[in-house]
Amino acid sequence: MTMLDDVKAHFRAREGYWFVPKAFGYGATPVTWQGWLVTIAFSVVTIAAVRMMPTPAERIVVTVALVAAFCVLVARKTDGGLRWRWGFRDRR
Repeated sequence: MTMLDDVKAHFRAREGYWFVPKAFGYGATPVTWQGWLVTIAFSVVTIAAVRMMPTPAERIVVTVALVAAFCVLVARKTDGGLRWRWGFRDRR
């Protein structure tokens, strides 16, 4: 299997999953339209909420709540789960 085949295989998620884990490090990448929609919506809602909050304390509370909810969703919808990875072959 070539390196290009490894990369292509890495960015395919099984049915029901919206994200794949990063090849190196900790995190996930959206690979379906649902994953991209959730990521974009999270970004837009977070920016809008922060801009509308009158005090810094409220901004922090809202941002922490939104980030926590997004992280839980990403963890549940990542094919192979979230953990430290080191390379394309360390997929599942």
